[in-house]
Amino acid sequence: MNSTLFFFIVFCSASIRICLADCDNLQDACPTDMTAKKAVFINGFPCKNPSNIIAADFKTSGLNHAGDTDNFLHSSMNIITAADFSGLNTLGLSIARTDLDVDGVIMPHSHPRASEMFFLSKGIVLAGFLDTNNTLFQSIIKGGDVFLFPRGLLHFCLNSGYEPAVGYSVMNSQNPGVVSIGGAMFETDSELRDKIARQLNSIPASELKHINNATLAKLFSRIHIKESL
Repeated sequence: MNSTLFFFIVFCSASIRICLADCDNLQDACPTDMTAKKAVFINGFPCKNPSNIIAADFKTSGLNHAGDTDNFLHSSMNIITAADFSGLNTLGLSIARTDLDVDGVIMPHSHPRASEMFFLSKGIVLAGFLDTNNTLFQSIIKGGDVFLFPRGLLHFCLNSGYEPAVGYSVMNSQNPGVVSIGGAMFETDSELRDKIARQLNSIPASELKHINNATLAKLFSRIHIKESL
């Protein structure tokens, strides 16, 4: 074998190993140092001194209480990241709580940096997402069920039961981000929300699999694009 080619292969192999060496954590944990001044901007947060790490760094009560659903969507979504829960730093995780009052809806949105596992604790919810082929995947889920929203895809939730629903999520990013289509492009009102909720709730579970984009388009046909766009 040509010696130049041999050394090139060895160099590439070493380079690949070097690139992969730091994919995992370099220590057991790295809770966020909430007191540190961020003078240098890095992909994450400064860590506490390991000698100052305590058990409380890995506990949060941020999801104990229901969110405020006194709004025209009758819903609330509270996402907790490493900026709020120090123990999440460097672990590539975020957590969230979703509260849906009767007929409540979480409008279509996406998380550009994370997939989401949605665990429904209580209630009956219609959960779904659209893929890049504009194919709709949705299902009625009940307490104890889990539904997965793939990374970056538009997804939504609608309370399809007769009592408030509560769900908890885990996302595989410590800063998943939220891109809201409803808030960015559309104007809605309570009458429109109630009409959409009533029509979706009137669809028998056995027929959900036959719902297509044309059906959804009809349901949302009275949503108005903001004049400023």
